[in-house]
Amino acid sequence: MSTIEQLLDYGKDKLIQSGNEYAKYDRKVLLEAALGCNYMYMLTHGEEEVSQDKEQQYRSWIKRRSEHYPLQYLLGYAHFMDYTFVVNEHVLIPRNDTEILVENANTVLADMEKQQDKVKILDLCCGSGCIGISLKLYHEKINLTLSDVSEEALAVTRQNLGKYQVDAKVHCGNLFEGISDVYDMIVSNPPYIESRVIDTLMPEVREYEPMLALDGGEDGLVFYRSIIQQAVSHLGEHGWLFFEIGYNQGKDVATLMEDNGFSEVQVVKDYAGLDRVVYGHL
Repeated sequence: MSTIEQLLDYGKDKLIQSGNEYAKYDRKVLLEAALGCNYMYMLTHGEEEVSQDKEQQYRSWIKRRSEHYPLQYLLGYAHFMDYTFVVNEHVLIPRNDTEILVENANTVLADMEKQQDKVKILDLCCGSGCIGISLKLYHEKINLTLSDVSEEALAVTRQNLGKYQVDAKVHCGNLFEGISDVYDMIVSNPPYIESRVIDTLMPEVREYEPMLALDGGEDGLVFYRSIIQQAVSHLGEHGWLFFEIGYNQGKDVATLMEDNGFSEVQVVKDYAGLDRVVYGHL
């Protein structure tokens, strides 16, 4: 049997060999998960031997991670806002950049809640449900609907709803297919990667994350066009539309929204100074 210290060294070496720039972090998190302890315990008990089954689990995870299988899929969860969400290969892994959308929607919702008893929100292309569920957890007055074209993704959504005991309607359909309600706000992180760019993405993304949630067509704008055009019929007076976008799509998406009657359209940058969110209202 190996000791904790030996397994930490093994994990770091294997991941560095695979080109993983986060090797030290990943090996730590995976061993924490395998042992069910925190890093401080591992540092102070480095000579402790690890049971055979836990060692095998850890070595299996390190092998998969060295093949660029995403860390979050191995763990089964991802951190987002103040929460952790269940994830698997059927949903995109929530990212810090998407928090920019939630933070800006939170600001608008705070004002809406002062004037309305209930705020109806649709999270379109919801995936894990992290956007809509986070908003609901911050704002009790929300009447939430989560929609996705993938039943497998919605199974994950339902797990996250159950985890946080959030009441919401779950709908399966292609964008607005089968949706007749009118909402106060629509939020969406649709597929927006240009088809020709997919092969250049990091292997963790292009090989393991769902292509259905990545490919935005030839120019990356296919879903924005469709959602914006249809959203006009599904938003009430002064209804808001929020999008996550690619770093080079701010001007194009903002123009699409303005051309379809949206006002006060804003483009918000992420922490790296890149365009990340576009929003406006009717």
